[in-house]
Amino acid sequence: MMLPRARAERIDDRELAALLADEALLEIGSLARRAKTAPQSVPAAEAIDRIRVLVDFCHDMRGVAGGPAKRMFSRGRPPSRREQAIRKRPMSYRWNVASEERRAWILRYIDQAGYKWTPPPPLPSPRRGASEPSVRQRLGALAGWPVKTPVGRRPLPRPARVLKALDRDGLFALYQEAERLRMGLGKSSPWFYAHLDADSACYIFPDPAPYCWPDADAGRHWWQCRVLVRMTDGEQVTSSLAVLPETFTALPSTVPRRRQRRLALTSRLTERDVYLWGRDHDTVCSPDCCGYTSPGGHPDA
Repeated sequence: MMLPRARAERIDDRELAALLADEALLEIGSLARRAKTAPQSVPAAEAIDRIRVLVDFCHDMRGVAGGPAKRMFSRGRPPSRREQAIRKRPMSYRWNVASEERRAWILRYIDQAGYKWTPPPPLPSPRRGASEPSVRQRLGALAGWPVKTPVGRRPLPRPARVLKALDRDGLFALYQEAERLRMGLGKSSPWFYAHLDADSACYIFPDPAPYCWPDADAGRHWWQCRVLVRMTDGEQVTSSLAVLPETFTALPSTVPRRRQRRLALTSRLTERDVYLWGRDHDTVCSPDCCGYTSPGGHPDA
């Protein structure tokens, strides 16, 4: 238990994220020790599930704390309204999608540590569908691959500068691999599979955020990929997925090059993701509406 300080110190979003990442690491260590030395107090299966959640949270917080907010977004396209808000307040996305339990944990930690922090305002509501590309963006899609290399990083290899099409089963197999290998991006939930349009192609291409750029020294041997999918109501939304380079390279390439660039641009101009779609769909989700019969609603992102 941390003792309150005599005078509260105000911290910004990146400072808070760094502190929360450290706190999550301490909790992971504590759970691991308890599972080993006192298994009666925390069963191993429960400890593993909680550690997995904390690892994902720690990964997110390290991304927020990793540097100036403008480095969190890819070059080659103007930021959306939501991205502009996140550049101004780097904790905006994670705070706005956090559960009430997670928010309470954050506020409790801040209070116990003796800090002062103002939660960010709600994010702008994302537009449905892709924004209309500008003339410059259309020309750029014809001139070269849209994923640009961050300053100080090595370019993605040629096999990564490709967009590939998969059916629903093929995409879900990638999510299963990501979850099985615990790469941190991608959950193979039955809810996700059931709500993908079975008759539409799914598209995927490597598009790492600067803080997730491939880096063997940092243990990132996978590629962060952007996924463009059509849901059961016909709306196209995006998601992120970690894919091993050899797995992605082995996927067949069947999309003409010019269409690859157009689809990549469409994906990057789409503001709504699977989480936001699922949050809105929860209010009408039922066997009569979409055929999904399992209880519990969509999983947390």
